[in-house]
Amino acid sequence: MLIEIKSVIERSSDTLLADFAGAAALIVMLIIGLYLPGLT
Repeated sequence: MLIEIKSVIERSSDTLLADFAGAAALIVMLIIGLYLPGLT
């Protein structure tokens, strides 16, 4: 399984940073969306 993960990372290394940035943005939007109702 570790070999498969390494091969996936090698194949998609050019888009990996953008994927991580997109996932981080989604998590931030989720957290903000959950906290917004408590601010009113």
